[in-house]
Amino acid sequence: MNQLDDTKKIIEKNIGKFLETISALPKQIEQTWEDIQSVTIPKSYRSVQNIVVNGMGGSGLGSHILFSLYFDQLSIPLRVIHSYSIPAYVGKKTLYVLSSYSGTTEEPVATAEEALKRGAKVIGITTGGDVKNFCLKNNLPCFIINPIHNPSKQPRMGLGYSIFGILGLLKHCGVIDISDREVRGVISHLAQMNKKFSAETPTSKNPAKTVAQELHGSIPINVAAEFLTGNVHALTNQLNENSKNFSAYFMLSELNHHLMEGLIAPKSVAESLRFFFIESALYHSRNKKRFPITKKVVKKNNIEISSYQVEGKSKLLQSFEVLLFGSYLSYYLSILNKVKDPAAIPWVDYFKRELKK
Repeated sequence: MNQLDDTKKIIEKNIGKFLETISALPKQIEQTWEDIQSVTIPKSYRSVQNIVVNGMGGSGLGSHILFSLYFDQLSIPLRVIHSYSIPAYVGKKTLYVLSSYSGTTEEPVATAEEALKRGAKVIGITTGGDVKNFCLKNNLPCFIINPIHNPSKQPRMGLGYSIFGILGLLKHCGVIDISDREVRGVISHLAQMNKKFSAETPTSKNPAKTVAQELHGSIPINVAAEFLTGNVHALTNQLNENSKNFSAYFMLSELNHHLMEGLIAPKSVAESLRFFFIESALYHSRNKKRFPITKKVVKKNNIEISSYQVEGKSKLLQSFEVLLFGSYLSYYLSILNKVKDPAAIPWVDYFKRELKK
């Protein structure tokens, strides 16, 4: 029997309730959209002229996804940073978002006082910790996540909370427009995709399992374009942390201007890499033309490829479909990699302990 079609074995390996967390993405979104309505935003926050979001690892992924998704709709600049310091332009017209799932991530926490000192419109999104305390102390708006649908307790698996938390805050600030109907559409689409990607669906009908098998034993080079580049960033993060599998990502068309010339040496490149293309009918016509040519170049360099054609009818639906797909993919690849616990991050934990010394 195909290892990924042994449902009993897959469930037995479900340490840390990872599968429940993955399938709970629509529940996270539904809960967040309801909870975010109770957050009060001062009127002054609606006059901002730029947005800076500071978040690390899983706490920063949601902002990358939103930046890509709303790139052509944002009327003011949005920048995602991962830093102990803040850009010089942060000031009274800046919406400064402290994004930390745990509330203790030291990089954004370290910048909070400086952002406030400069008069920035500071806002927090967290489950608690220093970020929550800082916002309460300074009477700042803060969305406190109640992560009941993230039993894995991992920030990277609570993206429904972080993405729609920031999305809701930006809507309250008049920066992004999204309707309740659109949110319900996302929830409904993800419910359907859950059935397609679930452990009960055999590999022959399950693209997440199929791609996991194809990527097994290789270094995935994940490729997407335009509004899905934030998603491919998140996918790479989850493959690294959940599957314990080295991976990297590139965006098209940028990679066409340099990366293809780097496929020649060393000789081990062809043996180690496998390109994974996330394709969409909603990409720009020129980018849609670039995908098959790029595949041809990769194949001519004797490198294998895999692909996934996104199904959603809108950019919003496609973005969250890819997010769900990537979570399942990373879990199935963790099984093939014989990972005991995909939730565990021993090297990250080791690094943090060493850093505290």
